[in-house]
Amino acid sequence: MPHTDPQKILKQYWGYDQFRPLQSEIIQSVLNGKDTLALLPTGGGKSICFQVPSLAQEGICIVVSPLIALMKDQVQNLQKRNIPALAIYSGMHYKEIDRLLDNCVYGKVKFLYLSPERLATDLARERIRQMPVNLLAIDEAHCISQWGYDFRPPYLQISDIRTLLPKVPILALTATATPEVVGDIQEKLLFKNQAVFCNSFARSNLAYIVRKEEGKEQKLLEILKNVPGSGVVYVRNRRRTKEIAHFLRQKGISADYYHAGLEMTIRSAKQDAWINDKIRIMVSTNAFGMGIDKPNVRVVVHLELPDSLEAYFQEAGRAGRDGQKSFAVMVYNEGDKRNLERQYAQAFPELEEVRKVYRALGSYLQLAIGGGKGQSYDFDIAVFSQHFQLETILAYNALRILEQEGWISLSEAVFTPSTLRINVNKDQLYDYQLRHPQMDKVLKAILRSYQGAFSDFIYLNERKLAEFLKIPSAQLKQALLMMQQDQILEYLPQNDQPQLTFLADRLDADHLSIDIKRYNFRKNRFLERIQKAVAYCEDNICRSQQLLHYFGEKDAPACGICDVCLEQKKKGLSAENFARLQEKIKRILLHEPLTPQEILESFAPKMKTEILEALQFLQGEGDLEEQDGKCRWIRK
Repeated sequence: MPHTDPQKILKQYWGYDQFRPLQSEIIQSVLNGKDTLALLPTGGGKSICFQVPSLAQEGICIVVSPLIALMKDQVQNLQKRNIPALAIYSGMHYKEIDRLLDNCVYGKVKFLYLSPERLATDLARERIRQMPVNLLAIDEAHCISQWGYDFRPPYLQISDIRTLLPKVPILALTATATPEVVGDIQEKLLFKNQAVFCNSFARSNLAYIVRKEEGKEQKLLEILKNVPGSGVVYVRNRRRTKEIAHFLRQKGISADYYHAGLEMTIRSAKQDAWINDKIRIMVSTNAFGMGIDKPNVRVVVHLELPDSLEAYFQEAGRAGRDGQKSFAVMVYNEGDKRNLERQYAQAFPELEEVRKVYRALGSYLQLAIGGGKGQSYDFDIAVFSQHFQLETILAYNALRILEQEGWISLSEAVFTPSTLRINVNKDQLYDYQLRHPQMDKVLKAILRSYQGAFSDFIYLNERKLAEFLKIPSAQLKQALLMMQQDQILEYLPQNDQPQLTFLADRLDADHLSIDIKRYNFRKNRFLERIQKAVAYCEDNICRSQQLLHYFGEKDAPACGICDVCLEQKKKGLSAENFARLQEKIKRILLHEPLTPQEILESFAPKMKTEILEALQFLQGEGDLEEQDGKCRWIRK
């Protein structure tokens, strides 16, 4: 059938008149049936690249993503635009998955989001055979490569699906990929042709700054006072998020903290407050920011060295998506380097320790040897570690190795609402109500409040239903569980726990195989990434150039606005002349705040370049700040 015009679809569903750079070319490549790899920076509009071409054709688009929260967010955004979309991920009940897959086969669903683990199941593959698939989109495609920083073994099985969909093109998308990873993605996904679209990773409005400081908190305070507007502060552990947020609030800065250990409702409330500018600064672990499109973030500060430039680039790139001048600041010290070295030593425990954790896992979940493949469990690593008297960091790293070897999968905590379906017909239910009058009121309230409970699973809000019935929530849940025991209904309570999924049947731990060659390869790659992160901070080379070189842009020019470039510009003036300029600028601004143009008028016209460079340097050093278009001197 002929394609609908992508431009019309963009306008109809998103209200945009124009595509962003490269989006149109990527979409046309997909519509031409070509396997396509799109490398777009954070905030570059990757989702549009598969959503528009799929809407332009008959059929359904299958989207593979490892990030459950991001899948749910995209599904909600599509549904708000009246585009039918579903997501299937770890922790969902088998019958719920079965129902959703049926909807994709027989309904009008346009987008099916799947985790790679779910894509690999026999149930999903059997249904995919029956679906009119028009595109297979692979988000976070770098996860397929062991050269990447976030390798996920289930991604390697994605290529198997191509035998079921031989004529369907693949669109692979990622925000960060080195040249090795770019090649690996195409090879592992069995690309039939080479169609790679890559925007430069350069961010001309983003100034990368590195500061080596022992007093990190005071430096952070100075940065946030110098740079007005919304910001994110990244730290390495949950305890620090709370400490730093408390410190900032004591200093009069609106701040809150965020990490994956918080309840889903609390996390959502904190995130919404920050997005809507009710909170200025969010202090977070790396759990925060993925999939959040907040354009006016003015500053992202890292208070610890990251363990890879890929992770740093993605997190720093959340600043300045609106194109306005913004800052990505790294504050580090010698202690950070020692922490990274310690992290490297801990990240690869001895293989006997890995077997010990695997053995404990089977015991903890009461899983028989020879069973468990495809089963998911609520999993709290702190409780697990305490139960077996394991160091939490050791247990976590052992589980990561088991994940990288394809034995298990760990997913982030994600909120799954309660669902309910009535299993009997109306006559049988009426008979049950007569025999169990204490359940009659509950059942009537469910039938009155929710449509379709006889034919399908419905989403249930226990708190609202309990309020309507004027009974405690605990009493309502007990009644629902009792009716489930009587086989009147199926009730799946809400869940927001992290999930652990067995990707293969449980073995005797002594027979657990770990590929030593792969293990050592990943260990060496981890060390290389740490060394690159340290070099980024310590090499006296333009920060932007270093990042772009890492991602394959070998001829990138110096940015002119990072701390290294500003320092070199300063050296272009003699120290004496620069000091004289600095003193005069200080004198002028202490008298009154002025616009840059008004400052220039106080100097000879031929000094324009030197004055502008000096102003930029002084702002980067924290001597002055620009607010409401005017510069004011703040250094005492």
